[in-house]
Amino acid sequence: MLKATLKSLLSRKLRLVLSALAVVLGVMFVSGALILTETLGRSFDDLYASVYDGTDVTVTGGSTVPDGPADPIPASALDRVSAVPGVRGTTGTVFANGARLIGKNGKVITGGGQAFGTNWTGGNDVVRLRAGRAPAADTEILINGTLAEASGYRIGDAVGVLTLEPKRAFTIVGFFGYSGDRGSLAGEYTIAFTTPAAQRLLLGGPDQFTSIDVTAAPGTSDERLRDSVRSALGDPFVVRTGAEMGRSQADAVKGVFDFLRDILMGFAAVALLVGVFLIVNTFSIIVAQRTRELALMRAMGASGGQVVGSVIVEAVLIGLTASVLGLGAGIGVGAGLVAAIGGVIPTSGLVVPAAAVVAAFAIGVLVTVLAALAPALRAARIAPLAAMRDAANTTRSLRTPTIAGGVVTTLGVAGLWVALAGGAGDDTLPMLLGGVLLSFVGIALLTPSISRPVVSLLGRILSWSTPGQLGRRNSARNPRRTAITASALMIGIALVIGVSVVATSMKASVARTIDDGLRAELVVSGEQLSGPPPSFDPAVLDKIKDTRGVRAVAGVYLDTATVDDKAGGRVYATSDLRALADILGLRATSGSVDAVSGTQVVLDEETARHDGLAVGDPVRIRSSRGEPVTYTVVGVYAKTGVVDGYLLPLAAAGNFLSPTPVLAYIRLADGANGSAVRDQVDAYLTDSPEVGVADRSSYIEQRTSYLDILLAMIQILLALAIVIAVLGVVNTLALSMIERTRELGLLRAVGMSRAQIMGMVTVESVVISVFGALLGIGVGVGLGAAVVRALEDDGLTVLVLPWTQMFGYLSLAVVVGVLAAALPAIRAARTDVLTAIHYE
Repeated sequence: MLKATLKSLLSRKLRLVLSALAVVLGVMFVSGALILTETLGRSFDDLYASVYDGTDVTVTGGSTVPDGPADPIPASALDRVSAVPGVRGTTGTVFANGARLIGKNGKVITGGGQAFGTNWTGGNDVVRLRAGRAPAADTEILINGTLAEASGYRIGDAVGVLTLEPKRAFTIVGFFGYSGDRGSLAGEYTIAFTTPAAQRLLLGGPDQFTSIDVTAAPGTSDERLRDSVRSALGDPFVVRTGAEMGRSQADAVKGVFDFLRDILMGFAAVALLVGVFLIVNTFSIIVAQRTRELALMRAMGASGGQVVGSVIVEAVLIGLTASVLGLGAGIGVGAGLVAAIGGVIPTSGLVVPAAAVVAAFAIGVLVTVLAALAPALRAARIAPLAAMRDAANTTRSLRTPTIAGGVVTTLGVAGLWVALAGGAGDDTLPMLLGGVLLSFVGIALLTPSISRPVVSLLGRILSWSTPGQLGRRNSARNPRRTAITASALMIGIALVIGVSVVATSMKASVARTIDDGLRAELVVSGEQLSGPPPSFDPAVLDKIKDTRGVRAVAGVYLDTATVDDKAGGRVYATSDLRALADILGLRATSGSVDAVSGTQVVLDEETARHDGLAVGDPVRIRSSRGEPVTYTVVGVYAKTGVVDGYLLPLAAAGNFLSPTPVLAYIRLADGANGSAVRDQVDAYLTDSPEVGVADRSSYIEQRTSYLDILLAMIQILLALAIVIAVLGVVNTLALSMIERTRELGLLRAVGMSRAQIMGMVTVESVVISVFGALLGIGVGVGLGAAVVRALEDDGLTVLVLPWTQMFGYLSLAVVVGVLAAALPAIRAARTDVLTAIHYE
């Protein structure tokens, strides 16, 4: 029996290749993701270990908020640490995100990921001065080699730098790099200031550091020194050895890689799910083609178990082959990505974890065997008398899959409803994913019941000729086969369309919110890429206010604060609350929102309800700098989609991390020339290259542009699933042509030309592809609409369908159908008439 199975498998090499290819692609995705993330994780382990190589103990600030950012360390702590027995030396370090160099074109230099600023404390085993000299004045800086290369600046050049303060002028006096002749640690851009300048520009005030690096005296162990420093400082400082700090930093970065791995694995799971449909269809057709062969084996004494074993052995061999090829392809993809990233982030060489190898074989074999199980069990039920009949019997009842599909779909929809309604608690994500999976499986089970009438209807559009009519009937003759092929295409398209519905609805909701709640014709803002949000000089607000054609202007300052010693999120200060209330249409529900001064504050009704506050209540707010301040609530306003939370008086901005405005809303006078005002405001913002002025429509586009990027990324990642689905169409048609060899020969014998044969196969392919696309669009619209409806209270108030994308995928389905039919159609057209008629 085993020899017969192997001989049968080798005699159908095309079937083997097409069946294995879907698994190869899925395994490649999984193993490539594991290899990439493991290599990057190992590289950052080595990187941070080398960074803290010369540091025995590190002191960082504690956090006034659980899991919040670390507070700066007062300079007095440096003296206390220096006095600890066993300390040989201490260095106060300032290191923070948000120092941006302005390039020769007047724009901020981007492309290096994070933009950091630090204080120059001299070279060591890790950091080395490559050229020039150390900064001696607060107007002098060093830049790292990567930034020097990106900017094209030379020593002695005068440059502008943005930090917590507006643009300041500096002179480059040198370049620095890192051990191993590296221009950066991980592709970042870094600017080094004098210590006083770094403290003022990066931390907002003098005499503070972000960390203290401590070296031990000879004979003092790192652990002993750590404990001594910890005892001397007490709370809230965090004291760790250099090795512990390195592991902590690496673990934080690896958390990002774990998230990336989970995302990639999710898309790989989608690709594998689509591959399951392809394999099920392949083995179903194989069993149908081998009906006579298997029945003869049964007649010769083979048991049902041996028949099942025959199909399973074939599946195992295909799975093993696909696993080996998929793992090899995954290693290749991982190596390619690591090589590409290695130009920016130093890597420690390619790492192929055992998990990638185990996952490759487990997934490859398991997916293939599970997908082949149902066809194998059907093969075991073939009666020996079937050897006396034709092989393909497609007239099985659809009652069972229809009932099962209804039950599974109902369970899936129920799971989605519970998850989206917030009834799953901490299990929301598993419930949501389970609901989506069950919905897809249930719809796939229901598809055979609707495929025959829908496919027949679609086929009528293309059945203007005899080949077209035959193609239409062929696509409807086996509802199960058509349904499985179409379902594979449905999954990828449904996910893309579902996300598109949510994204377009979100954009429309944001646009409506801004249109309804924003009366400003112009908005000054910037796009935050890293570090603190882009800001501009407060003096610009006065210039705008005095500009001809401006009726009112309100500047908005932003900070992260704690409220009553709890994480409170964002707080705002404004230059003119009366103007802001008029521009945003703030409506007081209690108290007044006309003005705030001293220690007064207003907030929106949702925040007031959440924090249990009402007019007259005290609230303790601590901004990024300074001590906590107790404010009195003087007004509560109705929630808007433009601004919410606490609105503080302008004086409070002095304690914000960045005491400069991040937004300005401009309302024009009646009859004012908007273009002229915009040009004038642009001129005021010359020294703030990250900030620009935009009209209402451009501002909305800026606020929602990230959704387009997200959608493009999802489409790229789901492209693999769609490619596998296309392979499914090719595979189904190719095996179907083999199954119908005698039929094709008879059609040729009665006068049908090769071109007509190719036309018939093409119509069949296009009908199946369009059917799958329509299914995907319908399911995607349903899923997307359900999400939008569930998030209505969170601001998704408008449901918009992505008609352009829906039409695009429908058109793509036609193209896919034509391309998928090419090889099977050519094979069918080349069939020799006499050979085909005698085909067994």
